Amino acid sequence: MSVLNILCFSDESFARELGKKTDERDVESYIYKEQRGDVQDALTFLRPRKHPEKMRPLLGSLDIADAAIIEIKKIDASIGEVLVASSVAGIERGLVVINPEEGGWVDPEQIKKILEQAGLKSWKINEQFNPHEVKETAWKFLDDLNDVRNRRSSKMSCVPVDQHFNVKGVGLVAIGTVQSGSIKKHDNITVTPGGYSGVIRSLQVMDVDVDIANSGDRVGVAIRNMKESALERGVLISVSGEEEMFETHNSSSLTFNRAPFQKRNIEIGMVIHASTDLQFVVGRVKEFNDNEIFIEWDSPLTIRKNSDRRVVLTQLDSSPMRILGHAINMKKE
Repeated sequence: MSVLNILCFSDESFARELGKKTDERDVESYIYKEQRGDVQDALTFLRPRKHPEKMRPLLGSLDIADAAIIEIKKIDASIGEVLVASSVAGIERGLVVINPEEGGWVDPEQIKKILEQAGLKSWKINEQFNPHEVKETAWKFLDDLNDVRNRRSSKMSCVPVDQHFNVKGVGLVAIGTVQSGSIKKHDNITVTPGGYSGVIRSLQVMDVDVDIANSGDRVGVAIRNMKESALERGVLISVSGEEEMFETHNSSSLTFNRAPFQKRNIEIGMVIHASTDLQFVVGRVKEFNDNEIFIEWDSPLTIRKNSDRRVVLTQLDSSPMRILGHAINMKKE
């Protein structure tokens, strides 16, 4: 099975036309499965709630998404921020669906211009909402990303933890999406940061027991020989011995790549949040020289070496455009 995780910024009624709801927290999940040839593939539409009031659900969705579907009922600052966030996160495959409220109108040419200015020239525009056409476009995105999935699958394992809990008769369970590599039943695993170890008792992907979970799979990991206190949102699970792929930063030097439309200047003492692999870590700018920045983090930030995911930087007081940009050449200091 191949799975495509898709940011779906839309009304709930729009998302319900695309898949079956399976999660109702800050990020709702809607899953659509289809038999394609000899295998059953799946589309997972990740709908962040409470934007623009909260940034973390949007950024958490972008941490694991490889494509985006954006419903536009009207052009406003919220839509602009979502498009810029998608661009900064490196989402190259996207679809904007114009679906105005009754009596409303959205100019496709204006949308095209905004996409170009946001660095999303490759995105497609549908001038009306047809669920079948949206899913067909998503399947094409999935097929286009085959080489990306293969590259990720060949890397060391990484599963950022989204949530965890104890289940009677099963024990400690962690939920997350496999970002790279794979994990298997009975693997010895390590949690970073912390270095806690355990053994995978069992795995579930889409409520089905499996022996292996691959890149892109949202997986439930039942763990034995590990205390619940070892887990929290944003810690990273890997097969023991592969944790060398991680680098934990208390402070970082980086090159700042500014987001489209962002005019705010970097300042000493500025509070910045970094989002990557479901982490949302606050830091403060201690030094800067043009686009070279030195940041001290309030809590450790774990970076995957040679990851194809970007570290997105935000400034939550910079409304209406809180996306600052992303980090390049990030080094532990």
